[in-house]
Amino acid sequence: MAAMTSAFDLRSGAGRFRVAALLEAVSWVGLLVGMYFKYLGNPRTEIGVHVFGMAHGLIFIGFVVTGLLAGKAFKWSAGTWLLALLASILPLCSVIFLIWADRTGRLGPAEAASAIAQPGRRAPETT
Repeated sequence: MAAMTSAFDLRSGAGRFRVAALLEAVSWVGLLVGMYFKYLGNPRTEIGVHVFGMAHGLIFIGFVVTGLLAGKAFKWSAGTWLLALLASILPLCSVIFLIWADRTGRLGPAEAASAIAQPGRRAPETT
């Protein structure tokens, strides 16, 4: 359980970026469900688009801002910046980018992220 708390620790830039990426993906799903009920659902309603549209917009801005801060802190290349911004636009790609960034060490030392990906390994101690 220690690996989960260190990977999503809001005191670190990487932790804030991870939380923003996951929230961005969840808000995308909510917005897609809202759009389904607006255009195809029975009964048709716009409430989902109103609620999740505003939430997704705010979370999207937060994801871009935390991505810019993480990129600056971890000295990302221009290609990594571009991938992060592209991931913020395509549905659910923020999680794919997050997994890739963790595996390639773009969010700092990969020990905590690899401990999440490999549950049998002991997580490094953080104090």
